[in-house]
Amino acid sequence: MLRELGAEASEVRVPDGLDGLDGLVVPGGESTTISIGIESAGLEPAIRAHHEAGRPVFGTCAGMIVCDDAHLGLIDATATRNAFGRQLQSFEADLEVEGIGDEPLRAVFIRAPWIERHGPGVEVLASYAGHPVAIRGGGVLACAFHPELTDDPRLHALFMAMTTSARERQGAER
Repeated sequence: MLRELGAEASEVRVPDGLDGLDGLVVPGGESTTISIGIESAGLEPAIRAHHEAGRPVFGTCAGMIVCDDAHLGLIDATATRNAFGRQLQSFEADLEVEGIGDEPLRAVFIRAPWIERHGPGVEVLASYAGHPVAIRGGGVLACAFHPELTDDPRLHALFMAMTTSARERQGAER
């Protein structure tokens, strides 16, 4: 999706893979497996340095969990795993998402989390069934669903706008 929007995208598997990147996507999958992979590859310090340098992070589904305060602590929020149920309870829904236009966004929820708690600096962009499912705060965009599984690029475009803004801010500070 990022490539379709004109971004240069690359996989990050080692700490040096973050060098020179404007943003990082922590994808969906299984949060425990992703966390183990981050630890075994020694990526945690590099991810923290990326974030602390003001470069945005986008966590989707399991990536939302990995970014929360119980894991990497990149956003002041706590996600609940499999909050909507297991694999059989996966579903799709149309969401109104702040900051991407008036047209609803089709969201694909697969063993999806939701945000159980968030701090005052975290903006809720979308909710489903009374629970936050898309949030933004402190340079992190996180959603409980898989935006890459639809043809709608708006959430990825929002992330790219965050990276552009961060890059311009960093350039002005130099």
